[in-house]
Amino acid sequence: MTATLPKNAKVVNRYLSAKIDGKPDELYSAAAHLIVNGGKRLRPYLVIKSCQMLGGSIRDTLPAGAAIEMIHNFTLVHDDIMDNDEMRHGVPTVHTKFGMPLAILAGDVLFSKAFEIISIDNVRDKTTSSLLVARLAKACVDVCEGQVLDIKMAGGKKIPTESEYIKMVEKKTSALFEVSCAMGAICAKGNTKDISNLATFGKNLGVAFQITDDYIGVLGDPKITKKPVGNDLREGKKSLPILLAIQKADKKSKRIILNVFGNPKATKKQINDAVDAMRSLEIEKDVRDKAMRYAEKAIKSLASYSGPAKKELISLLDFVVKRSL
Repeated sequence: MTATLPKNAKVVNRYLSAKIDGKPDELYSAAAHLIVNGGKRLRPYLVIKSCQMLGGSIRDTLPAGAAIEMIHNFTLVHDDIMDNDEMRHGVPTVHTKFGMPLAILAGDVLFSKAFEIISIDNVRDKTTSSLLVARLAKACVDVCEGQVLDIKMAGGKKIPTESEYIKMVEKKTSALFEVSCAMGAICAKGNTKDISNLATFGKNLGVAFQITDDYIGVLGDPKITKKPVGNDLREGKKSLPILLAIQKADKKSKRIILNVFGNPKATKKQINDAVDAMRSLEIEKDVRDKAMRYAEKAIKSLASYSGPAKKELISLLDFVVKRSL
């Protein structure tokens, strides 16, 4: 993990805490709940480093960085409601702690505040504000479309293809990484090519991130994931590692895996057997290879740039792809 991430996170956190403040107290406590209880601030970091790579300063990025973190947390609040999850970051989810009506409103206020700050806090430069608003709005639409694709994928009996899975990930997850980098370029007054290059970097970083994250969700170390091993398999998540395992498995291994897939009543032995079957198929290598392919695309998009901020972006990409399982 790049050493400058925590330092930048502190700056973003100070700005965020000033913006997520108001009356009634319970609304803003609910809105800030997940933000104050965790998160590495990866997306604001991408805004900052993308801007700095093009010659901008961290001060130029604070409204955009805070806005993307608000949108990210808005999606988490609503995701937890849709999935009926009770815990996130080791604390109760917003709807569990504050109740459903307040959680919905907390998500809504985060969404609205995000657009408020990139409009008002950049009011001296209306062109920049306009570009930031347009770009962030498009990303929010993509996330909603991706969420519906995920819901349809989860609810259908059909095992999706790899291309269907990637399309969903590009919208649901990668869109916020993509827009983070694009917004950083916009804050630095980058040209159209700069914005496109940085957006491409973020998009491919986002896919690599999700592919790796999905592997961790199935076969990762519970001490790291804070979830039981095989959790995503038992929940029936149609993630790439599971799709690859089902494709590669022989009849016996496939039966063992499918006995657990989407089966909340699966026994501990059945789960362990399914996990062992997946590990024997060497899915990690396949996942790492696919994540690395997207990482290589991301690196290629920054070929014409140089400097310490570029190195920090590549360092983050390296961490995302190679993080421990």
